[in-house]
Amino acid sequence: MTVSPLLSRHGAVDDSGPDAGVAWHYGDPVAEQRALAAGRAVADQSHMGVVTVTGPDRLTWLDSLSSQALGTLEPGVSTEMMILSPQGRIEHVAGLVDDGETAWLLTETAPALATYLDRMRFMLRVEVADATAGWAALGEAVRAPAAAGEPVTWVDPWPHVSPGGTTYAADPSAPHPGADRAWRLVLVPRDTLESEIDARLDAGWSLVGTWATEAARIAAHRPRAVREVDETTLPHELDWLRTAVHLHKGCYRGQETVAKVHNVGRPPRRLTMLHLDGSGHALPEPGAPVMNGEATVGRVTSVARHHEDGPIALAMLKRSVDPSLELMVPSDGGPLSASQELIVNADGFSSDRPERPGPTMRGLMMGKGCAADGGDMSS
Repeated sequence: MTVSPLLSRHGAVDDSGPDAGVAWHYGDPVAEQRALAAGRAVADQSHMGVVTVTGPDRLTWLDSLSSQALGTLEPGVSTEMMILSPQGRIEHVAGLVDDGETAWLLTETAPALATYLDRMRFMLRVEVADATAGWAALGEAVRAPAAAGEPVTWVDPWPHVSPGGTTYAADPSAPHPGADRAWRLVLVPRDTLESEIDARLDAGWSLVGTWATEAARIAAHRPRAVREVDETTLPHELDWLRTAVHLHKGCYRGQETVAKVHNVGRPPRRLTMLHLDGSGHALPEPGAPVMNGEATVGRVTSVARHHEDGPIALAMLKRSVDPSLELMVPSDGGPLSASQELIVNADGFSSDRPERPGPTMRGLMMGKGCAADGGDMSS
């Protein structure tokens, strides 16, 4: 674990779990959230991992391995990619931006992702490196890409539906709760992290911790790999086909499952936002069960206290759970009632689900014959 030098700043409180090593807040989390919402805040995100891929074949090679269409990605354009298992489960997620010479991957699984990519190089002209020791990310509530002469910057595409993507939202025509959330990660040499942040503070910005950034992320229905993903998670369950999956690109590992679930199946679970009882001060822990009476119907994945919405959480629920049900979540202060706000449609259908295929189309609709998955799926 890398410990940020910013933890020595006045009021800094260390976070825990996957965000250990950076500040949870600097003494006033409500003011920090308001500064972030106003677009005048910078966040230490130096616990993020950075993987670099260089060489003339880097983009076509990454295209062949990942869920995203990357072969013609233009320099400076931000996107998101996944590495899936042969069964279509999420293994790695990375934000990607290419500067014309290097593909920069921002990820929470840098060592494992770099190891996997390095094993897949074969004879191609690519080089992979875990560059986390040399580079750090700082977060800004800004949607703009880097201007000429500025550092490499990844702009979060969420919740825009990228080309080739789709959405599982209950009402795709309704405004998305994350539409107003601007977020980007700026890459700087790790030894300049403090000076880069100080320059922003000198310009009148505020320094904010992960309490603020996580509250904004949860309110925007934005999934995060280290929180929402387990060993069985499908992209469809998180509405992550918006930004990280291209449905019409060539073959890649896990493509058959992605196509099958989208075209003729339904995801078994759905990500949901929970509005928790705010009458007390207790919050559940990530991993806490979500209960319908005596039955466990899901688990909490992320929790925050939002400066406007109060206590909120993301939870992975069984798709069959009635969206109108009031659920319960245990906490140290006793059980908390939880009302649901749909993220993934309870019927399990995407906004552009094809019509039911006939017999001659069934194999095509399910993505059969993808060599990256080891051949046809069993019927």
